[in-house]
Amino acid sequence: MIIGTPKEIKDNERRVGLIPGSVHELVARGHRVLVERGAGVGAGLTDEEYAAAGAELVATAEEVFAQSDLIVKVKEPLAIERKRLRKGQVLFTYLHLAPDAEQTQDLIRSGAICIAYETVTSSHGTLPLLTPMSEVAGRLAPQVGARALEASVGGRGVLLGGVPGVAPAEVVILGGGVSGTHAATIAAGMGADVTVLDRSADVLKRIATEFAGRIRTVFSSSANIAHYAARADLLIGTVLIPGAEAPKLITRDIVKSMKTGSVIVDVSIDQGGCAETSRPTTHSNPTYVEHGVVHYCVANMPGAVARTSTFALNNVTLPFTLALADKGWQPALRDDPHLAAGLNVALGKVTCEPVAQAQGLPYVPVSELLAA
Repeated sequence: MIIGTPKEIKDNERRVGLIPGSVHELVARGHRVLVERGAGVGAGLTDEEYAAAGAELVATAEEVFAQSDLIVKVKEPLAIERKRLRKGQVLFTYLHLAPDAEQTQDLIRSGAICIAYETVTSSHGTLPLLTPMSEVAGRLAPQVGARALEASVGGRGVLLGGVPGVAPAEVVILGGGVSGTHAATIAAGMGADVTVLDRSADVLKRIATEFAGRIRTVFSSSANIAHYAARADLLIGTVLIPGAEAPKLITRDIVKSMKTGSVIVDVSIDQGGCAETSRPTTHSNPTYVEHGVVHYCVANMPGAVARTSTFALNNVTLPFTLALADKGWQPALRDDPHLAAGLNVALGKVTCEPVAQAQGLPYVPVSELLAA
């Protein structure tokens, strides 16, 4: 099989779909790997490293798309990339389709086989290809939030950890999953006063035990969200419903009640965001102010630490990439129901139920498509 990795073109996206080590594994199994020149530069990976691993370097993304049977990326394809997809070609990347009707329609029209990292499952009920980037985004959230709190960029002028004699910032985290737990780890480590809200009693017990009481845990009712948001200097949203659009737990009225110069970091923005006032931003222009509250809503947060993120992502995607390359997409999905859960759009049909529900589109189960 011919596997291709183009250079990412989303604003300031420096990650890359395959590292040289992954290329070596694919080539060793008899596959050809095409890599666009410069694809890995943002992650500190040179063309020479790819060539040494056995990759064939090509000059343009057009060549990668035109010649490859399997495209391995990081972020969702932008409009110009979606036009390059063809019927039966396999795309393996993050998609986040639920809030993105335009992308969904383009992928339907392409006839491509579109497998989303974020909906691949595991036998433990986790999302293994989303987990490493959730870890990175969670750890970044207090860092970028601390910066956004600085007065020079419109924040309240509050130091996250405070100093002796001056109270630290109040950090409120919505969601105690992977991102929320990692955000709590960093925020608490920086000395902040941290509260985590979640609807799962088991999650709250886990966090209370893990942090030995250093973090306040609160049940995530609408009243509690409103109460703690109004107290927050930094509000971090890490809400996730797999494959679906994030629920708007932070209403506009809640935002209006927040302190002037406080900050919202909406980690959920790639699934539409958990605040009614959230809209996607970029690394080039990461924040805006609405109702006096600074919003940080960068949809590809892990791209800020591209090298760490690229290696962490390849660690978990490589086994699935090898399966797709070795077997072809249909046998690979038949053999692995967890990989099959990643199929979102195929041959003009939507095969991810939350995406179909979010956009009012017909839904075709993966099992039905594979049986045809």
